[in-house]
Amino acid sequence: MKRNVSVIVGLAFMIFGRFLPAFPGLSASGMQVIGIFIGTLIMWLTIAINWPSLLCIAMLAMVPELTLNKLLVAGVGNSTFSFLMFTFMCTYAISKTQFVKRCAIGFICSRLSRKGSWWFLISYCASVLVVGMVMSPVVLFVIYLPILDAICKELGLTKDDSLANALILGQLICVGMACGMTPIAHVFPIMAMGFYQAATGKAIGYGSYMSFAIPVGLICFIALILLFRFVLRPDMSKIASLDFDALEKTVTPMDKYEKSVLAIFFLVIVMWVVPDFIKGILPGVSKFFAKQGTAFPPILGASILCLLTLDGKPLLDFKEAMSKGLDWSSIIMAAGTLALGSAMTDKTIGLTAWISHTIAPALSSMSFTMLVLVLVAWAAIMTNVSSNMVTVTVVTAIAIPLCNATNGAVNTAVVVSLIGMIASYAFATPPAHPAVALAIGSEKTTTLQVLKYGGSMMIVSIIVAVAVGYPLGLLAL
Repeated sequence: MKRNVSVIVGLAFMIFGRFLPAFPGLSASGMQVIGIFIGTLIMWLTIAINWPSLLCIAMLAMVPELTLNKLLVAGVGNSTFSFLMFTFMCTYAISKTQFVKRCAIGFICSRLSRKGSWWFLISYCASVLVVGMVMSPVVLFVIYLPILDAICKELGLTKDDSLANALILGQLICVGMACGMTPIAHVFPIMAMGFYQAATGKAIGYGSYMSFAIPVGLICFIALILLFRFVLRPDMSKIASLDFDALEKTVTPMDKYEKSVLAIFFLVIVMWVVPDFIKGILPGVSKFFAKQGTAFPPILGASILCLLTLDGKPLLDFKEAMSKGLDWSSIIMAAGTLALGSAMTDKTIGLTAWISHTIAPALSSMSFTMLVLVLVAWAAIMTNVSSNMVTVTVVTAIAIPLCNATNGAVNTAVVVSLIGMIASYAFATPPAHPAVALAIGSEKTTTLQVLKYGGSMMIVSIIVAVAVGYPLGLLAL
């Protein structure tokens, strides 16, 4: 019944949106696009994110000013679609190695971690943060679960132990923060950057994004540790019994396969990040990578992984990667949201011009700092109660014309980047992200506890993003 109601209501908006009385100054096609947007949003939130995205593209093709070919170019043909597909392939190859476990155990058993119980907790959370900067958040969280189980078993921790609570909460929150700190293998920042490029024709460099997103993440990480130290106050006494040497022995030596995959993945990261920093030294090289776009490094990396063999087998089996390594639901939704974003910013539709004209009176009475705060807070709250992708799509669709209407007083590129970043900080409620459900399902934390600490970190992230992220972004973009 719930599904049927959602489908009927969603289709009603999609089909009859054009025939509703138009808002003053908005065309019938603009109303049709709004109707399709609302109908798709209803289905995204209540049914699924995959097939409604395909339906969205099909319905947009019925808007007189748009064509299916144009929408496919904006969606499936967009470089963001290819970026996601080939990046998932590269990270799938990484997930088949012990790289993540090796990094985690390396942090946990480091000399610093052995100095004291709080250093152990900090090292555990820091390992998630560092590895998460180049890994899919869901994949990383799943890989870390057996490591956490082994630690809890070794220490004799039960689900009611405050230390177990701190470890799982730290793992959950750090996975989200790491996702926002870099665009590498992370859907939400990339989507926001893609929307900005589609609307303005200008690209946001990886290095520029990371120059303010990483400091924001690090400050939030410090705030998380302080929250644990003075609010959660876990009982750290059992850490003294942890056998670090035994834990280290669970990791086997790095083999040729892992070394080869890591070398290729490192090359991909270098091609993403370095060009932004060598403009003055090697302008030709920097210009080449800027011209090729963000999809070039992962497609080259995936090709090399499929090309090279070890013991008669390719480093990456293409068929296996396509069937097991790709999150097709996320990729298809990205195509739908890109097509929808293209339609909403299409000049012939006039929706962005209408939004800019409509909100002009409100802008005149609102300070620019308050505008940034409202948009960032909106994204943070929405991503913690609904889909991250929906959040990026909705908030950037409004933010781009809103910021452009300030005639440069508010930097659109920085605001859009902050929306993509803060949309990753989803750790307060079960609908926010699959990792939240997994954390609660592990029975090492509760829904109320996640809401308490995840909600607190959401507020912290809003403040840090506006007070630190935006000023640093102005220097970078």
